[in-house]
Amino acid sequence: MEVFTFDRGERQVTAYDSVGLHATQVARFTERAKARCLTLAPGGIIGTHPAVSHQILLIVTGSGWVAGGDGARVAIVSGQAAYWEPGEVHTTGSESGLTAIVLEGGPVTVFEPEAG
Repeated sequence: MEVFTFDRGERQVTAYDSVGLHATQVARFTERAKARCLTLAPGGIIGTHPAVSHQILLIVTGSGWVAGGDGARVAIVSGQAAYWEPGEVHTTGSESGLTAIVLEGGPVTVFEPEAG
């Protein structure tokens, strides 16, 4: 067993005119699947860009908004996730800040909630 901290914010990201974004590589599961922790400062934005693969953004803390190619903002909060297909243009922003885990790779199946 290994216990480690994943929210280290090791690398500032400015690609695609991103502002207030820090990223930490967490793990690579295969050549095509990886996990990354992102922190977005209050007022921050992950600039508009195409998804390089299947991408799931899991909001761990905080809240913000996500948008697809049409630019329409959809509110997102802790406990929710957004999914983008390869090549899909998207943007993420937050007025109050957020922490998210990004899972990238594919192919992927997004599960419906399980019946309790």
